[in-house]
This record gives sequence, C-alpha cells and structure tokens, in this order.
Amino acid sequence: MRHKILVTGGAGYIGSHTTLALLEADYDVIVLDNLSNSSKASLERVGDIAGRKPLFIEGDLRDAALVNQIFKDHPIESVLHFAALKSVEESVREPLRYFENNLFSTMTLCQAMASANVFNLVFSSSAVVYGTPSIVPIAENHPVGQTTNPYGRSKFMIEQMLTDLAHSDPRWKIAILRYFNPVGAHASGRIGEDPNGIPNNLLPYICRVAVGTLTELKIFGNDYPTIDGTGVRDYIHVLDLANGHLSALDAIRKNSGTHIWNLGTGQGHSVLEVVKAFEAISDRPIPYKIAPRRAGDVAACFANVSKAERELGWKATYTLNEMLRDAWKWQSTNPLGYK
Repeated sequence: MRHKILVTGGAGYIGSHTTLALLEADYDVIVLDNLSNSSKASLERVGDIAGRKPLFIEGDLRDAALVNQIFKDHPIESVLHFAALKSVEESVREPLRYFENNLFSTMTLCQAMASANVFNLVFSSSAVVYGTPSIVPIAENHPVGQTTNPYGRSKFMIEQMLTDLAHSDPRWKIAILRYFNPVGAHASGRIGEDPNGIPNNLLPYICRVAVGTLTELKIFGNDYPTIDGTGVRDYIHVLDLANGHLSALDAIRKNSGTHIWNLGTGQGHSVLEVVKAFEAISDRPIPYKIAPRRAGDVAACFANVSKAERELGWKATYTLNEMLRDAWKWQSTNPLGYK
C-alpha cells in the first residue's frame, strides 16, 4: 500500500517538482493549493510526466474546515508544507499580509494534523532566517532571527513555532529545510517557474528578458562587497531540492523532534556571473541596468551543506550551467509560462 502524502502549495514551482518526485517514488499525493501564485496546469503536466496524477484540491490552507475534512477523508501519513507568500520585496510593503498568511496557515495545518494523529511534517523554510550572515558558508548552527525582512521573519517564527510544538509532544517528527536559491526546471521543459507579474527572483527575470516578454533586467545594487559588486547567492536546481525533501521525509520517520538541514550547493555565484553564463548557454544577450539595492537584500549568502550530506546522504548534483540550461528550455518552450 502506498503512503499518502499531503503537499500544501503543491501547484507552485517547488511544490510541483516535489509532487512529481513523490509520484515517481511511488507515493500517492494530495495537493492543496489556492492557485494565488501557481497554475493547475502544472499538476496536469506533472501527471503526464509521471503517468499518474496527484489528487488536486483547490482551497486555502487557512480554511480550517476544509483542511480538517481532507484529513478525515484521506489516510494521510505525512505532510510537505510549501504553501506561503514568498516575495521579500512585497513583504517589506505588506508585512501584516505575510504574517497573517504564512503563520496562520501553518497553525491551521498543524492543528488539523494533530487532530488526525498525523505527526510527520517537512517544512519549507529559507536561508533568509539567517539574516545578514556573519560568516559564509552558513551552517545550521549560525545565529538565526536577525532577519532583514518580514518574509524571513515569518519563516523564522514558524521555525520557532514548530520547534516548540515538537518539544510539547514527542510524537511530532519535523524537518525544517532551509533552502538557498532554487532555480532550473524539469529536463522535459514541461514544468518550471512561472511567477505572476515581474519576477522577484533572478533567473525567471533573466529568462523573460531572453524570451522577449521583458525588455531588460534590473540588477539591484552593484556596490556590495563581492567579487563584482553584485549579490552572491547559492543557486540549487529544483530537482536536487525536490530530492532533498524525499530524503528528509525518510529521515524523520526514524527520529522524533525537530531537525534542521540546509539545502544548497555550497557554492556562491554573483548576479553578473549568472547573467554571463546564461548568455553563453542561450546565445541571447541580456540587457540590464543597475538599480538601487532592494530593502532586505544581503551581499552574500551560500550554504554549508555538510550536515545534509552526513545525515541525509543527500547532495546537490546539478552544475550552474545545467540549472541555466533547464531553466532556458522551460522558458523558451513556454514563453508565456502556463498561460
């Protein structure tokens, strides 16, 4: 009998790729998504690739009646929790919206899980909880909480909430995965990143300039203390990230409490390095202009990933060029995304 997994936010970028990985690993998957920044078409394509479809339920994770009903109707064994608002820039403008959405949805989920006696949870956190790092690469024991934006604070507060929950009841088995910068797409080019409006993240922004739906890239700041003045980040292929969730899910089944792992490559690349590498792969020029720094951004952020390698047996395998190649295949074959 297959394990049944609930994936919140499973129609989104990381959620859809992880849903595919779960299906390919012979799990049954239920996806709950309100489609606020995602498309049902992603799950239809996931079903085509996998040869079987996840069960999709459209709804908001803050709807307690709906969430409780899902647990009553289905023998769910574990939950992967992706659903959240995720724009750093938007969170600076609308902090209350981010706290209300991200915290309340997680509380509602955990209450429903406890009522249904489901205690395995993998939480989608972020490297933004580290704030401005005092040292790089960043290990999991680096101080957290001095976050530079409300999005990061919402993730940090949820981490604290989940840690307190696990302390209160030894039945909880919780993985907190601190992502660095997910990029890339499935090698088929059928599913990828398709944000609403002007992208907040670098690579989908570059891809849309390359395909002609945006005229130029804005680079936010060229006066950071980095190799070329632009921000340095740890870019990880979304398929490596998806596999990290499956490894974490296996690990927590054997261990109660809260467990924290960084998911990244351990290497940093500047914005201009990524632009130049993308131009070489796509054979397209990427015009750009320098804009002021964005509120909440840090100069450099990349991971120490030795803990995940040691405890999960997981390691990122894709190179930066492979990440850019797959992202460009997705965008060039789907210039308007899922539309």
